[in-house]
Amino acid sequence: MKTPWYKILGPGLLYAGAAIGVSHLVQSTRAGADFGYGLVWAILIANFLKYPFFEFGPRYAASTGNSLLYGYKAIGNWALYLFIAITFISMFIIQSAVTVVTAGLASEISGLDISPWLMSTILLAICTSILLVGKYTVLDKVMKVIILTLSVSTIIALVAAFTGHNEQYQEYMVSFTFSEKSHVLFLIALMGWMPAPFDISVWHSLWTAEKNNHQKSNLKEALLDFKIGYWGTMILALCFVSLGAITIYGSGIELQNSGGAFAKQLIGIYTNNIGSCAYFVIAIAAFTTMLSTTITCLDASPRTLTESCNLIIGNAKYNKKFYILWILILAIGTVFILAFYLTNMKALVDFATTLAFLSSPIIAILNYLVITGKTMPTENKPSLLLKGLSWLGIIYFIGFSIYFLILTNSI
Repeated sequence: MKTPWYKILGPGLLYAGAAIGVSHLVQSTRAGADFGYGLVWAILIANFLKYPFFEFGPRYAASTGNSLLYGYKAIGNWALYLFIAITFISMFIIQSAVTVVTAGLASEISGLDISPWLMSTILLAICTSILLVGKYTVLDKVMKVIILTLSVSTIIALVAAFTGHNEQYQEYMVSFTFSEKSHVLFLIALMGWMPAPFDISVWHSLWTAEKNNHQKSNLKEALLDFKIGYWGTMILALCFVSLGAITIYGSGIELQNSGGAFAKQLIGIYTNNIGSCAYFVIAIAAFTTMLSTTITCLDASPRTLTESCNLIIGNAKYNKKFYILWILILAIGTVFILAFYLTNMKALVDFATTLAFLSSPIIAILNYLVITGKTMPTENKPSLLLKGLSWLGIIYFIGFSIYFLILTNSI
C-alpha cells in the first residue's frame, strides 16, 4: 500500500524549519523594504542554483543509509576535516544570529524588558532541554506544528497586507544597482542564506538517515519530502519580500539594527499598515519562523560534529555523550558571544550570511564529488541535467565570491 504523502514528511520540514529564519524574516523583509520587488530575481536564482546541492543530501542518505559525512570521508579524510572546520568556525555565529532575532521577538511579544543575551539564554535552555529529552522524535513532531503555523499565519498576513494601505513617496523608492557597493554587499548577504547555508544539506542527510531508523523510506519518498520543504521555503521567501515591499518600501522607514528594536518595529509596521487585529498573526508568524530556526540549528551542528567524531574515532558508543557535549558547547558559546560582543544585529546577520556565501563553493564541490563518487549507487546518481545545473551553480558561486573579495578589498 502506497504511503500517503503527508506521512512521509519529516526531514523536509526540518530543513524548512532551519531555512526559514534569518534569510526570510530579516533578509527577505529587508530586501522588500529597501528595494521593493527589485531583488526577486536574486531569490529565484539562489534557489534554483542551490537546488542540486541540497537535493544531494537526502538523495545520498536514502540511497546509502548514511549521511554526506560518510561520503566526505570516502573522498578522503581531508574533506571531512575541512567540513568540520567550516562547521566549527560558523556554528557559533549562525546560532548567535538566529537566536538574537528570536530573543528580540520573544521580548516584544511577552512584554518582558530584559537584555537580549538573557532572553537568548532562556530560549537556548528551553530548546536544549527539548532536544536532550526527545531528540529527533520530539523535534520531528514539534517542527510539523511550527511549520504549519508559520505557513498559515504568513499567508494570512500577506493577504491582509494586499488589502491594507501603505503611503509611499517617490523620493524614498530605491532601485537596486550593481554600481552601488552597499547594494552588492547586501545582495551577497541575502544570497548567502537563501534559501539556507549549504551546511543544511549535510544536516538534511543526517535527519534522513535518522528517520530511516524509525521509519523506512525509499528514494522517491525522500525526494518528495525534500521538494515540498525546499520549494515551500522559496514561496515563503517571496511572501516575506512582498510583505516588506507592500508595508515598508517607499515609506522612508529604516529598519533598526538591534534584535529587540527590529522585532518591535517590524511587527509595528505590519500592524499599522494591515491593522491592529493582525498583531497576533504577524507575531506568531515571526516568532515561529525564528523559533524553528533556533531549535533546528541547535540540533544540527552538534549532530554533525557528533557524527564526525564517530567517523574519526570509529566507535558509535560515545554518540550520546558527544551530542550532549557539543550542544552544551554551542549553547554556552552563543550566550558568551551575545553577552560580550553583541552590538549590532544587522552586522552580525550580514557577517553570518556572507560567511555562508563564501563557503558555498567548497561545500558545493564536496557534495558533487560525493554524489558522483564510488559510494553512491550508480542507479541513483543524479541525471545529466542535474549535473549540468550543479556545474553552473559552482561556477556562479566561485565567480560571485571572487567578485565579493575584489569589491571588499577596493572599499
